[in-house]
Amino acid sequence: MVASTTEQLTALASTTVVVHPLVLLSVTDHHARSISRNSSKRVIGVLLGQDNGKTVNVANSFGIPFEEDEKDSKTWFLDHNYIEGMYDMFKKVNARERMIGWYHTGPKLRASDQEINDLFKRYIAKPVMVIVDVRPETVGIPTDAYWAVEEIKDDGTETRKTFLHVPSAIEAEEAEEIGVEHLLRDIKDSTTTTLATRVSEQLASLQGLQSRLRDVHNYLQDVAEGALPVNHQIIYHLQDALNLLPDLSDPAVMQSFTSSTNDQLLVVYLSSLLRSVIALHALVDNKATIGREEGDEKEKDKKLVDGDAKNSEEGKKAEEKGKDSNKSDSDKGL
Repeated sequence: MVASTTEQLTALASTTVVVHPLVLLSVTDHHARSISRNSSKRVIGVLLGQDNGKTVNVANSFGIPFEEDEKDSKTWFLDHNYIEGMYDMFKKVNARERMIGWYHTGPKLRASDQEINDLFKRYIAKPVMVIVDVRPETVGIPTDAYWAVEEIKDDGTETRKTFLHVPSAIEAEEAEEIGVEHLLRDIKDSTTTTLATRVSEQLASLQGLQSRLRDVHNYLQDVAEGALPVNHQIIYHLQDALNLLPDLSDPAVMQSFTSSTNDQLLVVYLSSLLRSVIALHALVDNKATIGREEGDEKEKDKKLVDGDAKNSEEGKKAEEKGKDSNKSDSDKGL
């Protein structure tokens, strides 16, 4: 079903597409086996799961043979019989997983996506399209979900087919969480500490936020220059996000931020002070230990020297005594 009214567009925009880790692994494996590293080609597959109205649960997927001309995006080939045969086999394994849409590895929208989406309407009335970025350059969720809609213009001109972006999320069931944890345990560097891991995760989050803000800035700049038309729905969402920002001109808010920052800096200062005291104590203790060891070694050397001197004196005395005894014996002989 193609949405044509504002109510239907709003209902579709509020739908959340939930992608499971198994789907991400399957798509990545499909791309790695089919496409070389230096190629810009993409792979296409079918998404299986459940459409619950407000949420679309993407639980499984399988790849399909697909070829397209790199010079002419309108020229492409997709095997229909393969889709039908694979879907029949998947239904025998798990009847709850139904065909809900398709995916490709973009990483962006292509000119032939609308035609391919129309092809999938033979199997499902409202297919969802998910773009999976298998080579992400920025930190964030590597999926983008879209519905195919007909956009009605306010001036009453002819409608235009386009894609409506809907929010997507990554969620896992208990069995998938165990498998993902095992994978992360093997990938995680055991040499890094917990603090370093937390700092790196916060840095990755800030980099993802910076990327999103850069996209918003580029979009608003294109709208201001007239390169893109004004989308009131996007402007409303941006206004809602900006309204959530604190009013830094309010003295009470500034005082709260200052107090919170001072509290955090106090903890950092005390931690640095404690670390310095512990390091100084370790240095003094190390110096004292080295001094005691050196004193013990000198005392041992002195005892050895005194013992050698005493032994030499006793030897000399014994030698002189032996000479005297020999002299007395010779005198008696005479």
